[in-house]
Amino acid sequence: MPTTRSARVCAAALVSTAALVLSGCGSANGAGSADSVSLGFVNGANTHFHTCLLKAIEQTAKTDGATVYSANSKQDAGTELSNIEDMIARSVDALIVQTVNVDALEGDIAKAKAAGIPIYLTSVATDDMSDVLGVAKVDLKKVGALDAGWIEKDAAGKDVTVGIVAGAPGAASDLLVGGFTYALPDTAKVVANQPGMFNPVKAQDVAENMIQAHPDLDYAFVANEEMAFAVRKAFDAAGAEDVRIVSVNGTEEGVAAVKDGRLSATVANSAMTIGQTAVKNTIGLLDDDKTVDKIANIPLVLVDKNNVSEAPQYCPK
Repeated sequence: MPTTRSARVCAAALVSTAALVLSGCGSANGAGSADSVSLGFVNGANTHFHTCLLKAIEQTAKTDGATVYSANSKQDAGTELSNIEDMIARSVDALIVQTVNVDALEGDIAKAKAAGIPIYLTSVATDDMSDVLGVAKVDLKKVGALDAGWIEKDAAGKDVTVGIVAGAPGAASDLLVGGFTYALPDTAKVVANQPGMFNPVKAQDVAENMIQAHPDLDYAFVANEEMAFAVRKAFDAAGAEDVRIVSVNGTEEGVAAVKDGRLSATVANSAMTIGQTAVKNTIGLLDDDKTVDKIANIPLVLVDKNNVSEAPQYCPK
């Protein structure tokens, strides 16, 4: 590709769709062949995870001399498709997509394929990866299963009750909750399962209703740490300080909460690692680098009070 491509893309950004944000422009002095690569990143929401993912993608692209344009779908599949169409109009070299719903990906991928623009996925993979450039995959079913395993070990064979505060229906939340419920022991009974929509205010409301309906609740699985803090607040206000909460992410705040006992366990899957992997592997796969795997599995660490020092860095500085 010509070295003037990066400058052309940056100039085009000044007159392109306002909904998209120019995150960084590479130069001819960038590392490797990335100096002329333009990437469109379609993010799924505005949670701490999504913010850290964007930051990692922007920083890695800048280091590697690539250009990134970003847009946010705000948990809406229709907005996601519109964002992808806008990225296609920019003629980016590849799309990185943190989807809001796995079911929505079929249309997204078809649009990009028709335009000749490859898609690289973050967090979740499709059943058929033939039309996808690659994925930085978090085994979300395993994440849920790790939390369930912690409950099984902690309960030590006793009959216990469990509440679930899920995220938003579709994509990550469904996989997390599915993996969690499947791995629970027979002695653990799920007595409530409601979506918190990855929104702490909504999660707190769900938790207040949950503990009122089930005052003897033993454990709660919460689909991210931002919601888990709100759930902890609701439980404590109701006098249910003994309910053990397990969650997902491994943020700095989440690990600190495990250390001080507000959370019993969390599964760390670094947003920084996902973002770095997505950019580097997208560039490598575009360059037909045979050393880059199409499917990159992101490391998972179950963090409890015994190994808080082993949690990976979650968000770029």
